[in-house]
Amino acid sequence: MEQVPDESRQYVERGIDEVLRFVQLVWTWSSDQFVNVAHAQWETWPLWKQILFIVVIAAVVYFLFIAARQLWAAAINVLAAFATFVGTVIVTLPTILIAGFIALAGLWIINNFHDLSDLRSLITFQSTSSEKSP
Repeated sequence: MEQVPDESRQYVERGIDEVLRFVQLVWTWSSDQFVNVAHAQWETWPLWKQILFIVVIAAVVYFLFIAARQLWAAAINVLAAFATFVGTVIVTLPTILIAGFIALAGLWIINNFHDLSDLRSLITFQSTSSEKSP
């Protein structure tokens, strides 16, 4: 039963690794191209190449800005989901504790009493001792 979630997690991890590897490949290639252009004497280029170079830089900056905004929004959503999870755990903690106490009391009764007559003697003992205490 645990095998299915583990395999699913592994597929997701592999998918994320491949996407990040592809992004790294594209980033490395693009940065190498920009370094090559930076070393060139682009002042001697014709005007259309200079304008195209500026347009390309503006487009790259624009799309990197869009990607950064999307990643920022995703990070906010992840943080909000984590905060919601922690809040839910805190809110359900009393219910979980009550269930634990009920299980503890029930198992204690099951392990310490063999028949109902033992339980009746415990109830009688408690009511007798509480009447004598005032």
